[in-house]
Amino acid sequence: MERTVYLNGEYLLESQASVSIFDRGFLFADAVYEVTAVLQGKLIDNAGHFRRLERSCRELNLTLPVTYQELTAIQHELIAKNGLQEGGIYLQLTRGNEGDRDFSYSEGVAPTLMLFTQARNLVNNPKVQQGIKVISYDDMRWRRRDIKTTSLLPACMAKHAAHAANADDVWLIEDGYVTEGGSSNAYIVTQEGNIVTRPLSNDILHGITRASLITLADELGVTVEERYFTIDEAYAAKEAFISSATTFVWPVVAIDDKPIGDGKPGHIALALRDIYIRTAQAMAE
Repeated sequence: MERTVYLNGEYLLESQASVSIFDRGFLFADAVYEVTAVLQGKLIDNAGHFRRLERSCRELNLTLPVTYQELTAIQHELIAKNGLQEGGIYLQLTRGNEGDRDFSYSEGVAPTLMLFTQARNLVNNPKVQQGIKVISYDDMRWRRRDIKTTSLLPACMAKHAAHAANADDVWLIEDGYVTEGGSSNAYIVTQEGNIVTRPLSNDILHGITRASLITLADELGVTVEERYFTIDEAYAAKEAFISSATTFVWPVVAIDDKPIGDGKPGHIALALRDIYIRTAQAMAE
């Protein structure tokens, strides 16, 4: 069954939706995106994702053609038209089509906005109980990783390398320190039971789930240290995990084939995942 997608004000079957070859998102990755989780047909952390979308647009001087209320209505319409109960909604906004290819861009060009749904198993994903394995990989990305752009080739190459090494994902390394996962924020738990994650800067994405987890960790009585950490410190950690919009929290059980802790999903990671899902569902739109 074909999905119904949204493109520039219209709801279309996916086979009927098309974008110009001159769209700057296609030619230059001159575009930003967001992914919002859906549980029980409702949007998770949607306000946070919209605020980050607004910030990305400001940083790149992109025109955001919809308000929060208008976007939420579009998302709910897609959920209804596709019967989506669990998964995510992908949004992409490009600078639009100027009719030819030119590195420079003009003001006032109509942007391209598209959204589509993806059905996924979020709550009972087997990765939660099994944990995931990651490898360390050099961070080759540009210096504005805080902007959620569609320029994702380095992440694609890194994830391909992980799969070739029989791992699930990567932890990216820059100047000897872990930045983040291939499409997630990265965390370790020290032997003392403290969570460590890299502080916000232009070097990492400002994760919406990350922000919620830091608040929820306090409710669990767990201290969060926002600081740099090395891959060697990660090898010696009691636990490790990642977070993102559609993984919520996934435990990391091995890094570079070295087991983390006892090689099983950690208690703090699973507790954080549980409280995040319960809290997010209670506040879902």
